[in-house]
Amino acid sequence: MTFWDQLEMLAHFAMLSAIAVGGAVSMVPDISRYMVDEKALLTAAQFSEAIAVAQAVPGPNVLFVTLLGWQTAGLLGAVLATLGLLVPSSLITYHANRWRSGNLDTRAVRAIRLGLSPLAVGLTLSAGWVIAEGAVTHWALAALCAVTVLVCLVSKLNPLWLIGLGAVLGPWVLP
Repeated sequence: MTFWDQLEMLAHFAMLSAIAVGGAVSMVPDISRYMVDEKALLTAAQFSEAIAVAQAVPGPNVLFVTLLGWQTAGLLGAVLATLGLLVPSSLITYHANRWRSGNLDTRAVRAIRLGLSPLAVGLTLSAGWVIAEGAVTHWALAALCAVTVLVCLVSKLNPLWLIGLGAVLGPWVLP
């Protein structure tokens, strides 16, 4: 990846950051489109694996962006991807919260809050779909994914049990 490609990645992540609703995970579909489909920097499986690894380690949810930058362009890529994703949204959040604090009872604040909630949920669901597309490469993995979703929807089982189940079954269901 050339330096100009790295700057392009910085600009792309900064643009996504400026319009992100629902956190870093909500941007997964467009990051996948950019890195997998458009630039062919990673395969769909590598993309999903990077997100899974980053989500499994302790720390902020946005770590997957740092890992994607690292995988595609080394240390500089990790730094640029992370800065591109964090700086614009942090500045917007800071100023938006200052504005909101002074306008709590206005119709505009209520409308924004009501309108952004379903948008954030939809973007997060689409991120789950993109991640599953890259990770579910065998019928047994699809079954494990479906069982996990079903259990999460209908029970209050701690997700750590499902993670443990995946770790135990993983070697048995590998294609």
